[in-house]
Amino acid sequence: MASTIKVDNIQNQCGANIIKEDSNTITLGASGDTVTLASGASQTGFGRTGTVNWDTTAKTAAFTAVSGNGYFVNTTSGAITVTLPASPSAGDIVSVADYAGTAGTNIITLGRNGSNFEGVANDGAINENRNTLTVVYVDATQGWVPVNENVGSSEKNVFISATGGTVTTCGDFKIHTFTGPGTFCVSAGGGPVAKADYMVIAGGGGGGPDHGGSGGAGGYRESHCATTSGSYTASPLASSTSLSISPGAIPVTVGSGGTGGAATSDCAARGNSSIFSSITSTGGGGIKSPNINMTGGSGAGAVGQGGPGVGGVGNTPPVSPPQGNNGGNSQATGSHAGGGGGGAGGVGGVGGSPQRTGGAGGAGTTTNINGSPVVRASGGSGGASSPGTSTPATPGGGGRGGAGSTQAGNGTANTGGGGGGGTGNAAPYGGGNGGSGVVIIRYKFQ
Repeated sequence: MASTIKVDNIQNQCGANIIKEDSNTITLGASGDTVTLASGASQTGFGRTGTVNWDTTAKTAAFTAVSGNGYFVNTTSGAITVTLPASPSAGDIVSVADYAGTAGTNIITLGRNGSNFEGVANDGAINENRNTLTVVYVDATQGWVPVNENVGSSEKNVFISATGGTVTTCGDFKIHTFTGPGTFCVSAGGGPVAKADYMVIAGGGGGGPDHGGSGGAGGYRESHCATTSGSYTASPLASSTSLSISPGAIPVTVGSGGTGGAATSDCAARGNSSIFSSITSTGGGGIKSPNINMTGGSGAGAVGQGGPGVGGVGNTPPVSPPQGNNGGNSQATGSHAGGGGGGAGGVGGVGGSPQRTGGAGGAGTTTNINGSPVVRASGGSGGASSPGTSTPATPGGGGRGGAGSTQAGNGTANTGGGGGGGTGNAAPYGGGNGGSGVVIIRYKFQ
């Protein structure tokens, strides 16, 4: 039969309690004592106190953390990723400290390894010098949650890193210019600074023949958020809402310009849309003769033959801020001059005022998104018959209007300019082609 010893407390030789039972509470050791488990022994049921065992050999390269450990990470030579444990259990804990005080320059990334970090699918980070961060895995919803840090927010403010298009640098900002279809490939980005500004211009519409109305400019959409993309001067059409960017491949579509109407044709093609992420700019309006004008980003100018005519409606489909303007009207029968195509910055001019003078293309608009001021997305100028004169091209890529023996001009490539209106039915004096569009993406990279 086993023996049983029953006591209320055990004291040392000095009379201090070593073990004491009082109201179902057992106290081990006296104040100031250390209770030590023997080598190889383990404990259960006590729970974790929020502390870790620190590895004092500084890490200088990427590694995967083990729950219960703390790490000093030395980013003197470059950024380092600490991958958090895979398939963690509730209560798993990891601490990371900036060893050399260089995390403000070379970030320590806490790779989430498939789990959430502070309730979202973003990595964590230490991005301030001398910061120390302790994270505990709570559950699948919140994932890893910081429980102790010495400065700032721990959510990762990872700058965007990406490829695609033609890349240039302006100060702390990268600019990707797409003059044709491509892919914006993002390898890093998350948190408040992972936002990009954009300028998306569609292809311009083709100009019509036979005293033709001109093509409308391709739709023009832009954003500008100075906190993430710098203090450049944006166009008046710029939205204040930038796009949030996450790692992955984002297709970019750059719309081609519409084909101008041949001298023996009644039609000119609408421009094609340009697309980046959730932003779509609609192609500029083309022409159907007589006086049936296609809508688009900016509307086409009215046909001059058989007038009066009404220009096509711009900002179709409607967005805010508007992506373009209406095409210009044409005057009464006998004016023999088409209206100007609408532009991003203004409506197209009236054709036949004065008589046999094509309407000017609607104004384009200017932005410094790529580091220098450039005017884009103007409408084409209307065509007129002899003895009218050719209407000059409007700055911003719109084609000049034809007159007499002067050929209508094409919209300038990668501006979204509308094609100029043609002069009459005799070959080769049809309408000009619309200019192709462009997509520009700008973001902070350091």
